Amino acid sequence: MAVDPAAPARSDDAEPLEPEEFQRLAAAIEAAVGRVVVGQRDAVRGALICLLCGGHALLEGVPGLGKTTMARALAAALDLEAKRIQFTPDLMPADITGTNVLVQSAGADARLRFEPGPVFANVVIADEINRAAPRTQSALLEAMQERTVTSANETRRLPEPFFVLATQNPVEMYGTYPLPEAELDRFFLKLQFDYPPADELSAMVERTTTEAAEPTIEPVAGAAAVARMNALVRAVPAAEHVIDYASRLVLALQPGPQAAEQVRRFVRLGPSPRGAQALALAGRAAALIDGRYSLAVEDVRAVAYSALRHRLVLTIDAERQAVAADEIVAEALESVPREP
Repeated sequence: MAVDPAAPARSDDAEPLEPEEFQRLAAAIEAAVGRVVVGQRDAVRGALICLLCGGHALLEGVPGLGKTTMARALAAALDLEAKRIQFTPDLMPADITGTNVLVQSAGADARLRFEPGPVFANVVIADEINRAAPRTQSALLEAMQERTVTSANETRRLPEPFFVLATQNPVEMYGTYPLPEAELDRFFLKLQFDYPPADELSAMVERTTTEAAEPTIEPVAGAAAVARMNALVRAVPAAEHVIDYASRLVLALQPGPQAAEQVRRFVRLGPSPRGAQALALAGRAAALIDGRYSLAVEDVRAVAYSALRHRLVLTIDAERQAVAADEIVAEALESVPREP
């Protein structure tokens, strides 16, 4: 494996940050993004949780709601290398990962040299990811899961930290391709962008249609700080009954004879074990942001929709009857007892 010796330390080798400093930096990042993004607080908080957990975020909403703006603002709030990929139907896998090119030097034989693609960055903004063909979407699978890229039988490690912020339009819209289930499962959280209420819409229009200078964002955290924040998230203690609750919540969404009626009718495939892992890890980050150094059942419930909605594969009946994944997650939250 080709490894850059100058690459920053991996998060699992970093010294955990103090909880008070963690909370201060998290609040500073949210405030920096808020200088550019109007509203969408749940989505901003969810994207921050993904970053603090070392995961990837999928942002979904109709065009014009600020998905790309938020992704750019979060990248600007971090002193990290950020690159943007505009996904289009003619985008090829090599356009993302990179490829070998033939180089001819004076007085030397021609040789192959690897030219890294835009995926070799700390923050990758994958804009309108579901407008590319599935073959191209799948080029991100290895990068997102293994943090590596394999080309010409050589595996290269991606920079640390590595964070994908992908935006997508609803699959019902023209010119979109559904993301493969395996790729969806690699996204730590799926965050919904809702249409803004009247006051936020007015503020957005006022901010973008006047001659006022566009707000600037100064970086508030770098690679070392992000690695230490990741390390603290994983150090947060969790009681056995809380982890058990996360597991039972995921199991309640698995179709089978013992499942609830709505799950049996409308769920073809339930969340993978990554769903339970996301509940436990994202819940830890949410607890730290709120100033608490332990995982509680309420933290698991707070991240349940964003951690599980994209991991449910629904049946044709669900699509025909317009049953949303959030409805099924809501039923599981009501039916699963908080204590075993």
